[in-house]
Amino acid sequence: MKDFLDENFLLQTKTAQTLYHEFAEEMPIIDYHNHLMPDQIAEDKNFENITQVWLYGDHYKWRAMRANGIDEHYITGKASDWEKFEKWAETVPYTLRNPLYHWTHLELQRYFDIHEVLSPANARKIYDECNAKLQTKEYSVQGLLRKMNVKTLCTTDDPLDSLEYHQQIKNNHVDINVLPAFRPDKAMNADDVMGLNAYIDKLAALTNHTIDTYNEYLAALKTRHDFFAENGASVSDHGLEHIYAEDYTEEEVKAIFLKIRGKGKLTLQENLKFKSAMLFTFALWDHEKGWVQQYHLGALRNNNDRLLASLGPDTGFDSIGDFPQGKALAKFLNRLDAANTLAKTIIYNLNPADNELMATMIGNYQDGTVAGKVQWGSGWWFLDQKQGMINQINALSNLGLLSQFVGMLTDSRSFLSFPRHEYFRRILCDLFGTDVENGELPNDKALLGRVIQNICYNNAKTYFNF
Repeated sequence: MKDFLDENFLLQTKTAQTLYHEFAEEMPIIDYHNHLMPDQIAEDKNFENITQVWLYGDHYKWRAMRANGIDEHYITGKASDWEKFEKWAETVPYTLRNPLYHWTHLELQRYFDIHEVLSPANARKIYDECNAKLQTKEYSVQGLLRKMNVKTLCTTDDPLDSLEYHQQIKNNHVDINVLPAFRPDKAMNADDVMGLNAYIDKLAALTNHTIDTYNEYLAALKTRHDFFAENGASVSDHGLEHIYAEDYTEEEVKAIFLKIRGKGKLTLQENLKFKSAMLFTFALWDHEKGWVQQYHLGALRNNNDRLLASLGPDTGFDSIGDFPQGKALAKFLNRLDAANTLAKTIIYNLNPADNELMATMIGNYQDGTVAGKVQWGSGWWFLDQKQGMINQINALSNLGLLSQFVGMLTDSRSFLSFPRHEYFRRILCDLFGTDVENGELPNDKALLGRVIQNICYNNAKTYFNF
């Protein structure tokens, strides 16, 4: 019987162990999509305690605590940080077979060299030990990133963001490449006409533009896209239920925008046409600049109206949606490809039923100009657990070229989440190792090691030109 979370955790064969320890383990990290706060990186923040770095904003843990019967007072409420940590420690023993159990203990080991299993019995001891380390320079935000050998990371930023903290990081010559990513979801959210108008007004003030027409709106947004590029951005990102690819004319969209500015109620078709026009325009800008565009598809968000009203979005009340994805996605990509304006693209699905759809869709738009030009992204959100990663890797292997895959990302709000890259790498090596020992792949250590290292780091470095 193996020890829990030992050096060969998840590595079931000798070949897997060799591939991980000799090739994957020491590779640096490029985390090209996350929700980390750039101000905390710029200021090189030291967190007061582990609750602040571990539990604040982590809706994965919040969902588990609620499911374990923990009152909201101890999750997002006014309980002390110690009380919140105590309730998390109370919940951890009940997360067996949930990825949170693995992540929790990987993070305690990798960052704090704590090899105990967290429980109410040792919660205070572990809390105090972590807190003492977090006060040291080695455990500042930048120190935590260096511990995990993070070379480049891309935050997620609204077009209205000043990017002042990215500028500060660059001016301070921080040895970690911290880049913004352009996330214009709010700029095309015609579901909320009043909110969109408020957004447009802020954009007008920021850019010193008058925005009364659709063309004026695009011109103002384009200055923000240019501003992001000037500040190192080469990645965009969209979080959508599904791709919008309705047919529209420019005159129709111009009229819809006037209706928005007049605070009129849009029909469903008008809403879809507006979103389709905006999404296509953003894609043209991305191609013009040679950016990588990312589409995260399939989340059914904010399902609990009562708790959304009191806690706001991104607090743990989202789920997998069952939206049709294939037809609109093909139409959108085909329109861009037909005009030779399809940028490098990464598509992520949240519904595992779409795995094979995504794995085959990307093959339709490879054109030989870039290896893996259109990528199917790693298991995302509810799928970034062991079985979700295995399913994604297997489908991509069967229907595409796993060897050209750009690998893992954290998609996290926590600076303690980077062992998720290790988790992915161990799973990847285990799959290759099993195939070797089953006689399904050659026992060619040099070839296998090169492919493993490419997936872990080199492919992303080349693909993003970091």
